[in-house]
Amino acid sequence: MKCADFHYHRPQSMEEALRLLNDTDEACVLAGGQSLVPLMNFRLATPKNLIDLNLIPELNHMAQVGQSIHIGAMTRQRSLEYSPLIREHLPVLQSALIQVGHRQTRNRGTIGGSLCHLDPSAELVAICALTDAVMHSLSLQGRRQIPASDWAIGLMTTALQPGEILEYIAIPIDAPSHGHAYIEYARRHGDFAIVAVGTRLWLDHNERIAKASIVLSGISSGPVRLKNAEVALIGATGSQSTWQAAAELAQQTPAMQDEQITAEYRQHLARVLSYRSLESAHQMALRTKRASA
Repeated sequence: MKCADFHYHRPQSMEEALRLLNDTDEACVLAGGQSLVPLMNFRLATPKNLIDLNLIPELNHMAQVGQSIHIGAMTRQRSLEYSPLIREHLPVLQSALIQVGHRQTRNRGTIGGSLCHLDPSAELVAICALTDAVMHSLSLQGRRQIPASDWAIGLMTTALQPGEILEYIAIPIDAPSHGHAYIEYARRHGDFAIVAVGTRLWLDHNERIAKASIVLSGISSGPVRLKNAEVALIGATGSQSTWQAAAELAQQTPAMQDEQITAEYRQHLARVLSYRSLESAHQMALRTKRASA
């Protein structure tokens, strides 16, 4: 199929883009186009005005600011995948990125486009939830900060208000000497995951778990942080029973279902992948801690 007719705009500044978004009817912004263009071709999205953000330089950047990494919304996924800054300070992000689509889609896909499309299985959305990222949006009325925990408000629906554009994402830098893992299950490489689990673990001087963060994706309309399991893990040793207990909590997470995947199967995957992710993150945390001792 072919997309419906629309008016195409190429603003060269944020001010111009915001005014177009505010002054035109049924407007939609275009980032990398890897999600929006297929929707338009199938006429599942029919904007009358398409506002292309690719010529706005201030949306494409990546830098350390204090104890956070600021990433412009139009930063290509491929740039993040090969960034030394991300490799050093946010390695879990790169672990997830290599599982995003294929090289060709990562060449064009942007972090902001993925966050705003908000597919339930999107890796970058899950990583932002895992790392307590903060989204910074901009409108003609000013700037607004949206914590990752408040970003998803429904199926493929973000907390962005009409007239707002995602400007950049601030992700806290990972503390040193930690372990991480991002494991997903998909029908084939490059497909959206049915369920994925991201984990980060920090160990104390006795090699007990001092801090944990765990996120599930694909199981609900947005990423789910396993706060109960994170709290239960504090002070625990890395053992089979520890991972089993946390995995059972993951399995209890309410899950959506569709014509192809049942809720029970998604919950089963949540349990299995949580166990594997925790075990893998713990092994990395041990190696990192002992190497720095």
